[in-house]
Amino acid sequence: MITVSNISLRYGDRKLFEDVNIKFTPGNCYGLIGANGAGKSTFIKILSGDIEPQTGTVQLNPNERMAVLKQNHFEYEEFEVLKTVIMGHTRLYQVMQEKDAIYMKEDFTDEDGMKAAELEGEFAELNGWEAESEAAILLKGLGIEEELHYKTMEELTGSEKVKVLLAQALFGKPDVLLLDEPTNHLDIKAIQWLEEFLINFENTVIVVSHDRHFLNKVCTHIADLDFGKIQIYVGNYDFWYESSQLALRMAQDANKKKEEKIKELQNFIARFSANASKSKQATSRKKLLDKINLDDIKPSSRRYPYVGFTPEREIGNDLLRVEGLTKTIDGVKVLNNISFFMNKGDKIALVGTNEIAKTTLFKILMGEMEPDSGSFKWGITTSQAYFPKDNSEYFEGSELNLVDWLRQFSPNDQSESFLRGFLGRMLFSGEEVLKKASVLSGGEKVRCMLSKMMLSGANVLVLDEPTNHLDLESITALNNGLINFKGSMLFASHDHQFIQTIANRIFEITPNGLIDKQMTYDEYLDNTDIQQQVAEMYK
Repeated sequence: MITVSNISLRYGDRKLFEDVNIKFTPGNCYGLIGANGAGKSTFIKILSGDIEPQTGTVQLNPNERMAVLKQNHFEYEEFEVLKTVIMGHTRLYQVMQEKDAIYMKEDFTDEDGMKAAELEGEFAELNGWEAESEAAILLKGLGIEEELHYKTMEELTGSEKVKVLLAQALFGKPDVLLLDEPTNHLDIKAIQWLEEFLINFENTVIVVSHDRHFLNKVCTHIADLDFGKIQIYVGNYDFWYESSQLALRMAQDANKKKEEKIKELQNFIARFSANASKSKQATSRKKLLDKINLDDIKPSSRRYPYVGFTPEREIGNDLLRVEGLTKTIDGVKVLNNISFFMNKGDKIALVGTNEIAKTTLFKILMGEMEPDSGSFKWGITTSQAYFPKDNSEYFEGSELNLVDWLRQFSPNDQSESFLRGFLGRMLFSGEEVLKKASVLSGGEKVRCMLSKMMLSGANVLVLDEPTNHLDLESITALNNGLINFKGSMLFASHDHQFIQTIANRIFEITPNGLIDKQMTYDEYLDNTDIQQQVAEMYK
């Protein structure tokens, strides 16, 4: 158990936390959520002892061990991969080092023998004899094969280092596990393995993530960071989101009788309970959900942007014809004879690990890059709006305020009041609209780019990783906006829930061509024949 008592932290006039009192108990996985800048990562650092709060204490039960996912990917460059994982258990690694140093001595004394025996006893108590096999199992589960286990960390790629540091945090069954964005840079198989690991993990987990599917799979509770306080709610992210929206509707409907509200709450909880999986974690969560009463759920103070794309023109049946597109970049063939037709109503997700291939295809389709061979043609009824992965050219060096920046893309030269209202729906209010476009944060730039796309009235959207830099509120709003979009789209994303709830067709660009399946993302991942075909196409 980890107990937080009276934690407060300020930076100048800015209050991050004030008198936070909370207990994180064994057997539960807590998803720590909050708007960008609310202090989620800072709170994790307070729990781990990396940052000292101005008031209050963090207490871990005696003899309990905490493990933290390290963010410095270059910290262990000279160490072997397997040893780097074992270093996650500091005391065990110390015992191993001390033991080996004694046995290496040429003048081995009786005193050395007694010390070695003492260390051997502690080594056995800490499950030292299973350390290497446990580390190897964790690495293999995350996709680090055995031939890499005895290489040094500096020989690994960036994504491989991320997986090793994650294995390091998971190693040795820590009593408290702190994970800040653990799914970043992980492939889908590694994420699925991690989900199963955490579902079956019996101690305390506190996790920060922008991946809603991940939070829904692993969390028993949501720790909501808002106004410098943290409130614990039973359930996963979707339960927290929908219950907060339900509470808001109930609060607004003052005339509704309490009995009707209780009935609505019971129906809501029953729906979530029925969707619980068979895992031990989900079963325990269901029992907790059944105990919730009307006073336990509260409206969230979160502000959600409004994201809505309205096509100005009805789209025809002939959308896009692509024939034999091939492109080589820096000597590597990233597109190999790609052909497809895009149909009315298609919402196509580009998945897989080849980021350059996806971005290259989008750039060719939007006229920003020429193919080496092949052709494409947009239908005459189509109009396209494009969200590039790198939007810097739209903002760098711009002296325009947000109103004038958006006016550049307004087809009918809209009035300032219209543009202000439009920006307000994207959470730019008051004096914020007078900020220079060049000083915006990553998330603010994304919201501006989405505003530009909404103004266009396009009936085909092309989006390259649109959820990057967004907080959970903006991701949810964008997700809902694209579900409701009446046109067609091509998009790339690593957000499982985003893909699953929007796409009706899945593309994966492989070195040997395009895999094209008319199905949902979960159906694509769960189909063993398709996954075998995918593996063959990468050979």
